[in-house]
Amino acid sequence: MAEQTVDVLVDGGKASGGPPLGPALGPTGVNVGDVVNRINEKTKDFEGMKVPVKVVINLDTKTFDIEIGTPPTSALIKKEIGLEKGTQDGSIAGDLTFEQLVKVANMKKDALLANDLKSAVKEVVGTCVSIGVSIEGVKPKDLFAEIESGKYDDKLV
Repeated sequence: MAEQTVDVLVDGGKASGGPPLGPALGPTGVNVGDVVNRINEKTKDFEGMKVPVKVVINLDTKTFDIEIGTPPTSALIKKEIGLEKGTQDGSIAGDLTFEQLVKVANMKKDALLANDLKSAVKEVVGTCVSIGVSIEGVKPKDLFAEIESGKYDDKLV
């Protein structure tokens, strides 16, 4: 079985048959329209963000599988709060709700090293530190300590 893999970065929900996708898929003989439609269906939740996509094509049968990556955690956080860019000087650039924090953790959990939701949330809090985003007015490092202490265990099951 001959396979070819095409790796591209597309706008969530807005892939098209033009570059970079069309020219990469054309020589493989798959239906470019079908591939684009499947990609858009799978990436619609990431609208407004660049999403890594891997198309694995069986060259013998002209069938394909699509694997969707997730945007960086920082991009998901910024999208949640409408933040153009984070800070790097330690100041606070924006504020997430706890629910938004959990939502981002759930979106990223397959790509994180975490074994459970609590650990995934702590990883996202770590990203909040680096881009200057607080959570419900609490500095990320302080929230991390509160999560460690078990304060939010009832919300992280």
